[in-house]
Amino acid sequence: MVNLETTYMGLRLKNPIVVASSGLTNSVEKIKALEEAGAAAVVIKSLFEEQINSEVSHLINKDPQNLYPEAEDYIWNYTRNNSITAHLELVKKAKKAVSIPIIASINCITSKEWTSFAHDFEKAGADALELNLFVVPTDRKQSGADIEQLYVDVLAKVKKEVSIPVGVKIGFYFSNLINMIEKLMANGAASVTMFNRFYEPDINLDKLELSSSEVFSSPAEMSRTLRWVGLVNSALPKLEIAASTGIHDGAAVAKQLLAGARVTQLCSVVYIEGAQVLNGILADLEAFMEKWNFETIDAFRGRLSYAKLNDPMLYERAQFMKYFSSKN
Repeated sequence: MVNLETTYMGLRLKNPIVVASSGLTNSVEKIKALEEAGAAAVVIKSLFEEQINSEVSHLINKDPQNLYPEAEDYIWNYTRNNSITAHLELVKKAKKAVSIPIIASINCITSKEWTSFAHDFEKAGADALELNLFVVPTDRKQSGADIEQLYVDVLAKVKKEVSIPVGVKIGFYFSNLINMIEKLMANGAASVTMFNRFYEPDINLDKLELSSSEVFSSPAEMSRTLRWVGLVNSALPKLEIAASTGIHDGAAVAKQLLAGARVTQLCSVVYIEGAQVLNGILADLEAFMEKWNFETIDAFRGRLSYAKLNDPMLYERAQFMKYFSSKN
């Protein structure tokens, strides 16, 4: 009988399956269903600073000429407090309803407001906190180093406010990803989730309008994550990695663990197939472990990371190599 238990950010999990921050985790009922289907932890739907700002702007712009400064302050405070209250209540109710860890999530673009929100999540009972960090670099005068420092500053300030573990969910848009992750680790990140799947634009040729591209990930997207999990695990072996994006079956989970991930975060496949898909994924993971006589996750985690390979170029190679036959 194989043992799927693991730990993540100091939390004991019954298996390495975590459901990522999304609409799948925005209610107690959905979280209960995920627990029953086998999820070991959930990251609740992110509290978005950008969304709060958008709601405030929409309300203010309805009648800007007749709006007093005091009214603008009221709208801002009401909208902000209403959003944070709803998220805090979700954490409190979920903690009472399920036994799996509840990880809060904040989508940060500045460090000004979110330190207090992180503190509120801790008071509400969140077991850990994931900072969902991403800056779209549109200012050509802003250096890459300046943008990276913003990530570090947000993390450092949040860490001063809370004692629960804090992880960071990032994208891959860095000139030196390993160096950036090492900075986050040095500033207290308990884990790094690789990678965030962002909104991407598309163009509708029938309407000549800008629209959204495909919302859900595909299994093909897992390859990028797999490469970097293997590389980062070898360079920073003490860092806990949550692999995310493109993980749609038990084989993908096993591959990420072999590369060095501590857990896997799933989202798109649960949207597409429903919570019950988790049972099949766990069954496939158990079958893989039984096939290779692995009794625990630790018995094979990182077995195929960059540092463990005889030919590490398999991770380093960036271009396709074409071999030609000797035929004329």
